[in-house]
Amino acid sequence: MLPERYLAELTHCLGSLEELARQSEGTLARSVPACPGWTLDELFGHVGSIERWAAAVVRTGKHVEAPAPPTAGAASWFLEGAPDFLATMTSLDPTAPCWNFGPPPRTAGFWLRRQAHEHAIHLLDAHQASGQREPEFPEDFLLDGIDEALTMVAPRQIRLQRMPDPGKAVTFRIPHGTAWTVGSGDVKAEVSATPRDMYFGLWGRSNLSNTAAIDGDTELALRVIRGPLTP
Repeated sequence: MLPERYLAELTHCLGSLEELARQSEGTLARSVPACPGWTLDELFGHVGSIERWAAAVVRTGKHVEAPAPPTAGAASWFLEGAPDFLATMTSLDPTAPCWNFGPPPRTAGFWLRRQAHEHAIHLLDAHQASGQREPEFPEDFLLDGIDEALTMVAPRQIRLQRMPDPGKAVTFRIPHGTAWTVGSGDVKAEVSATPRDMYFGLWGRSNLSNTAAIDGDTELALRVIRGPLTP
């Protein structure tokens, strides 16, 4: 996807999150289903912290520490920082050298992609916590998010020993479409799901074990799905 597409999706998700952050204190006190222990207000604190971190990295080109969110009133804190974050993302040069945790080349464009998907997943969280219908995303964006999860995030999880190396390979496939492989060696299993189910499942927002069709070594496939493939 082009940088303009990432920016468009990020802008849309951010605007929707801002609307949800203005809900009543009672709604902001609700639990976030996919993030045990977090309230919706604390979710907005996380998003506000990530935004300030990513914006500072883009501005300096270097790694910086993420600021801690406030212990109360985090939704308001998120709203205060959102305009500056979006302005930074809008004005960045995607080709400019910039620290990130992806593979080379390390350029600022990484942050457009990462933040677009970061905000999409947390928009889903905010909808679920608010009791609203889950948001819809374009199929090309879902496929791009699956690619990011399986080609960048999952290998990093294995490299950092956050998930065991499966030892054998598992293919993740969109029916009649793209396929990705996690692990090395011979492919022993295949996990097939719709783009929406695959995207949400890889990020732990739905149960991919239940929504996907699995062929081959089921035990291996389930072990890889449990990963965790993403943080």
